[in-house]
Order: sequence, then structure tokens, then C-alpha cells
Amino acid sequence: MTKPKLIFMGTPDFAVPILQMLVEEGYPILAVVTQPDRPKGRKRIMTPSPVKEEALRQLIPVIQPEKLRHPDAVAQISALQPDLIVTAAYGQILPKSILELPQYGCLNVHGSLLPNYRGGAPIQRAIMNGDPVTGVTLMYMAAGLDTGDMIRKSEVIITEADNTGTMFLKLSQAGKELLRSTLPELLAGHIQAIPQDNSQATLAPNISREDEQINWSRAAAELFNQIRGLSPWPGACTLWNGENFKIWASRKQPLKHESAAASFPTATPGTVLQVTEDGIEITTGEGTLWLTEIQPSGKKAMDAAQFRLGASMQAGTILGLPLEKGDSN
Repeated sequence: MTKPKLIFMGTPDFAVPILQMLVEEGYPILAVVTQPDRPKGRKRIMTPSPVKEEALRQLIPVIQPEKLRHPDAVAQISALQPDLIVTAAYGQILPKSILELPQYGCLNVHGSLLPNYRGGAPIQRAIMNGDPVTGVTLMYMAAGLDTGDMIRKSEVIITEADNTGTMFLKLSQAGKELLRSTLPELLAGHIQAIPQDNSQATLAPNISREDEQINWSRAAAELFNQIRGLSPWPGACTLWNGENFKIWASRKQPLKHESAAASFPTATPGTVLQVTEDGIEITTGEGTLWLTEIQPSGKKAMDAAQFRLGASMQAGTILGLPLEKGDSN
């Protein structure tokens, strides 16, 4: 069977192994569609997406519309006459004019077990909710948000050592292999897609500033999941000395130090109990949490041992909600 000519749409690192697999398997890729270059870092340098960088390495033409539904973008993609469109974390909803374009349809590699976690942050939300298992779903794209018929799924375990960064890697590899094994059968007409049960659907909206804020009245287990779900980006945040204080990693139990909770029997949630090389022990609404990798405002991320060497944080300090932009101390 002649392999179909396709267009690949994707943006972050999650999508790169999937694009690489399509190249390795010899699928003719007419173009890669990705988000426009964006300013990045403190110097706000215009930076291409990881998918664009990979496409350029593979000498594949790149299209970067600001809005995919713009008539010029639709015309440019239509002119290529693709047989198939494959997407993975592209970041824009495909308009009907593009969905109806390829004879084999538009396929999406989605980072959840649909109909759970429809939306832009399925991996982060699964971790933040403490789910033990997630996965990837290969699906047909439809007009709604991740509502299309499901083709095949692959489950992936979430361990307590995982954060969003590690799960992006695991799910990207799972998605790559799922697409590799499924695509030949699908193109041959040997797989029947299954409609989603909309009554079972849950949503995974993009991460907001509110999601980043640590509310110390929540249980330690919930905060542990929140922190790892926001690492390595954008990071959970609290307030210390009137400035934002990022938290990149934590433990529910220390490595060697005993809890100092008995010394602060009526401590307000968010109270620092002790600062050790093992972590910063904080009271929560239920249990204590040990912060192991943090980032004070204006400094680089560091582990607890590095922080302890020069920190002025003392037992009894109360951490608070982070400042919003424009707030004053």
C-alpha cells in the first residue's frame, strides 16, 4: 500500500518523537504546521517551537499561522492536498474546512485516556488530581474539543516519582508507538473507531495563575500532587518575605529528619517548622510537606541543602499566597 502524503501539526517537545517516527517510517510529509515563534526567557528572544526545529533538521517545509482558521492559512494547507493530517499537541482547534480536507481524516495523539481530560492540559491535570494511571488516545479529530471517535488507547502508569516533565516523555513515547503500530491497520480499513461517551467526559483546561498558587490549608498529599503537576513548568508558588517563592519539588515524608510538628501543635497552615538539608518542613491542612527544590525570587532553582546555607528562613515563618501582578508589598 502506498503511504499517504500527510501534514503534521504539533508544537512542544511532546510532539517531536511522533514527527520523528513518521519520518523514520517513510511517510511523505508535505509540511509541518506549528505555532509561530514566541519570545522566551528574560531577554525575550524569539524562539522556534521544538517541532519547528525538528522539521528544519529534517528539511520539511514549515507553516506557522497565527490563526489556523484564517483564510490564507486554510488556502495554504488546502493547496498541498494532503491525504492525511496527524496532530499532536498543536495548540489550535482545526476548522471544519481543514478537518474535511484529507481522505483519511485528521488524527490526533491526545495525552489522556479519553473521554477523561479533554483539553489543553491533560497530563498536568492527571498528576495534580493524583491519578495512578493515564495514557494516550489515538482519535479522529472533530469540530468539538477532543470529542472525536477513539481509534486506540495505551495506558501509562503514573508513579509518585513522576512529574509533568517525566510524564510528557513517557506519554510522548507511548503515543509514538501507538501511532506506529496502529496507522498501517487504520489505513487498510481494519480498525473501527468508537464514539466517546460524552456523559463520562471530564475537562483539562490550560493551567491558570490560580492553579499555580499553593493553598496551605489543603492536605499535604494534594499539595504534593499540585507541585509535581506544575513541574518543570510553570511551577507552584507561595509567598515569602513579600516575594514570590517557587516550589519545584517536595516529599510527603522526609529522608532522615523527624517531623517538628510536635513543637508547633497549633501552627497555622503554611508555617515553617524546620529548615534542614533534607527539606523545608511546612504545616498543611492535613499533615506536613517537605519542600526539596525551591526558587526564591530573583535566584536560580536550588535544592534544600543549598538553600539552607544562605537562607534567612526561620522556624515559625508563615508562607502565604503569591502576589498577583501589580500587587504591592
